[in-house]
Amino acid sequence: MISININMWQGLNQKVKLASVVLLVVFTIQCSAANIEGKVIKVADGDTVTVLDAGNKQHRVRLTGIDAPERRQAYGSKSTESLVDLVYLKKVTVQSSGTDRYKRVLGKVLLDGLDVNLEQVKRGLAWHYKHYAKDQTSEDQGTYAEAEVLARRRQLGLWVLESPIPPWEYRRGRR
Repeated sequence: MISININMWQGLNQKVKLASVVLLVVFTIQCSAANIEGKVIKVADGDTVTVLDAGNKQHRVRLTGIDAPERRQAYGSKSTESLVDLVYLKKVTVQSSGTDRYKRVLGKVLLDGLDVNLEQVKRGLAWHYKHYAKDQTSEDQGTYAEAEVLARRRQLGLWVLESPIPPWEYRRGRR
């Protein structure tokens, strides 16, 4: 709990007060991005799952750092099947980093320490989503980028295709 002496607060100048409030807000936001533990009860596609926590609350989770082919796109079904095989009806931990504009939790999904997001990239069933790489740690950025390069080189999953269309381009073309 944070407490402050009112006389001390009144003696501070406006800039210090503003900086204090900003820091408090940032700290509050950071603390609200907590881990979620629960069972995966639904896999929507290759980069979105629903997790049911111990309090029976459902969390729709968008896997950060990756973008999987859309369902109707080449390898869309295989990407979804891969994610089902990895996590469906299994207990996972989601390291949340906030929410997106669709109110989905953004997070890294861990299954017994395995980074599921990274595993999708390693299998050649998702791109490293560089557009949103800023939401990842610098270590994850490097690891995911390297995994994509290796999957391409080994022609795993969608990388057997001559010119796979990234999902963000596919979505743009459908609008």
